[in-house]
Amino acid sequence: MISHRHLIACIGITLLICRPATAQHYEPTWESLDSRPIPAWFNEAKFGIFIHWGVYSVPAYRPLSDGLYASYAEWYYARVIDDHENGGHEFHVANYGEDFEYRDFAPLFRAELFDPDLWADLFRRSGARYVVLTSKHHDGFSLWPTESPFKKGWNSGDTGPRRDLVGDLADAVRRAGLRYGLYYSIIEWESTWTHRTDTGYYIDLDLVEKYRIPEDRYVDEHLLPQLRELVTRYQPALIFSDAGEWDGTEEYWQTKEFLAWLYNEAPNRHEVVVNDRWANGMPGAHGDYFSSEYADAEVGPDHPWEESRGIGGSYGFNRAENIDDYSTSAELIRELIDIASRGGNLLLNVGPTADGRIPVIMQQRLLDIGRWLDVNGEAIYESTSWHRDRSSAEDEDGVYSVTAQEEAGEDDEAEKSLYFTAKGDDLFLITTRWPTEEIVVEGIAAGDVTAVSMLGVSDQLEWSPRRDGISIRPPGITPADLPCEHAWVIKIKGALRRNAP
Repeated sequence: MISHRHLIACIGITLLICRPATAQHYEPTWESLDSRPIPAWFNEAKFGIFIHWGVYSVPAYRPLSDGLYASYAEWYYARVIDDHENGGHEFHVANYGEDFEYRDFAPLFRAELFDPDLWADLFRRSGARYVVLTSKHHDGFSLWPTESPFKKGWNSGDTGPRRDLVGDLADAVRRAGLRYGLYYSIIEWESTWTHRTDTGYYIDLDLVEKYRIPEDRYVDEHLLPQLRELVTRYQPALIFSDAGEWDGTEEYWQTKEFLAWLYNEAPNRHEVVVNDRWANGMPGAHGDYFSSEYADAEVGPDHPWEESRGIGGSYGFNRAENIDDYSTSAELIRELIDIASRGGNLLLNVGPTADGRIPVIMQQRLLDIGRWLDVNGEAIYESTSWHRDRSSAEDEDGVYSVTAQEEAGEDDEAEKSLYFTAKGDDLFLITTRWPTEEIVVEGIAAGDVTAVSMLGVSDQLEWSPRRDGISIRPPGITPADLPCEHAWVIKIKGALRRNAP
């Protein structure tokens, strides 16, 4: 019986053979690469799941800190083992011993409870449209039986799970009807130089000498072959490259040459999208989409973009985090709404345990988001941002003014509770506070509006025209009849008809 993975490969080869003679050919220049239209699925998806899972999931620890990036447990190798200031070294020695190397964790990363179909079903129920797995993080451990000669004994096929984690999840995710992407770290702590430390490396120099891939072989014999291996074997719809922008140039990493190959020759080249973290100077300048991490980058609706973050403060599972360190379902739903209203995607991370379980609190958050999207997904999927012209009309007593809400939100995000998305002729107003007063929406023509409703509520809402928009009366329903929790969507049908192409 042919596997789903092999079937996808056969389809990809067929498409390659049948490529139209007029297909666009891309040169290894930014002018050419940047001219490629982004595949439509990415902007339409809006919500994806990130998965940080690997050898670091065994210790699953980093002391908590309020600083940005400071609680990332996936950095155990580089930021905990030798951390004498915050107790990391003492933790490591007390629990594993003075001579216990990071690589000694690999046999303990067994994934014995990993059920890829269970994961995929959870992600489907969350309402996500795509899934991105860390195929290799900065520690260099590969979650597939790679052919790289430098990774013998340091991949999931040779040690630990002794299975193809990338491939097993690929099959399950696609069976669930979701797109599958892969994260790949350009740098490796054991091999690549950095300007960020006094020594030039992230880990002890003795370990660098012991495990490093020779610099003159790293790119041509390891990095590029691994990337091509991932593309041809698993055909990811998305490649989330990381850390290439820290120290390496596009010439050193051969970034443009690889992207030209990807866009021209990859079996799924018509589907694949990439981010902007491949080399110096790329973030916010080149890439199918721009990537932000815990809101650390300037992004906007003029170029496709994605915000990634964890449910807690860490990407990899961090045992030091407790209930107050995790965002609530309401906070995560609001973040999805805010990002969609600004034209972006949310890539929400889960950090599984070393044995292959997704922590129950993370499952609960995902299912809450899924229940909300079951009712309100029409306002999120395939939506775009909407920016109305400011009105000079004064707010009136007894109305819930959109203008006042927008101005409050610019100065104090905590006060903002109204957001907009658009789709075709329709405008969606999303409120994270149940409306108890009339809502005034300005900047639309009342004569174009054909109906106003709340998603999940059968009765139409009452509304009336105003000089520069409409006024909407809130629905008169009891708490027992609420369509969902956390946020509610009012659909204004036909409001954007004059703006439609």
